Amino acid sequence: MKTKGLTFDDVAKVGLTLPGTEEATAWGGRCLKVNGRHFTGMAINKSAEPNSLIIHIDTAQRDVLIEEQPELYYTASHYENYPCVLVRLSRLRADVLEDLLRMSHRFVSARHPKRAGTKRPRRSSRPAKAARS
Repeated sequence: MKTKGLTFDDVAKVGLTLPGTEEATAWGGRCLKVNGRHFTGMAINKSAEPNSLIIHIDTAQRDVLIEEQPELYYTASHYENYPCVLVRLSRLRADVLEDLLRMSHRFVSARHPKRAGTKRPRRSSRPAKAARS
């Protein structure tokens, strides 16, 4: 018996057809990445409704989607300051899923690729010591 709505397996099946996409985990949940950057995954923060998908998009697009279809798209307190929208998988149609994944893939791909293995130097709040002569 098939569960109502889509699952992350459905998301992965469509998402993995997009160029450079790989399946991974982030913060303990399944996700898809392009160029090392997360573009979709399961929303795992407790402020999100269960079985919600996070789609990385521009915040202006997010606001339009929520305004037009609040029964499908929403945001939650943890995600409000990030360029993403939450999607109720139980209400999402497969044809809309493909469009959302393409939009998110393009949005994340347009950003600079993540630099592998590089870390920013730690900044100290202490002033630098004067050089000895």
